[in-house]
Amino acid sequence: MGQVVNKHDLSESQKRLLELMQQINFGRIEELAVRNGEPFFDPAPRVIREIKFGGENGPRHELGVNDFALKSQVVELFEQLCQIKEGTVECLEIKHGLPFRMNLVELVRV
Repeated sequence: MGQVVNKHDLSESQKRLLELMQQINFGRIEELAVRNGEPFFDPAPRVIREIKFGGENGPRHELGVNDFALKSQVVELFEQLCQIKEGTVECLEIKHGLPFRMNLVELVRV
């Protein structure tokens, strides 16, 4: 993924993670497994939603859109997951429906 990437270019598990981030809008995803460079939802990750009083707490409007160009943060997230191959995203922080920062636990083979 080095050029413009659209939602329709993603695998099903990548789309699922993208839509989860859009649904959360602000918050965190914890304990997300990564298998073969793909997000893996078994077991289900833990979702912590941030509620802002007087703010926008609903899902992003992009959640209902079938296809669009992905923001660079999303492309970078999926590139990182591909590089990791196997491990766990201990915490993926979401702001405005986009990945902001993540902490990883990697499986290292020596």
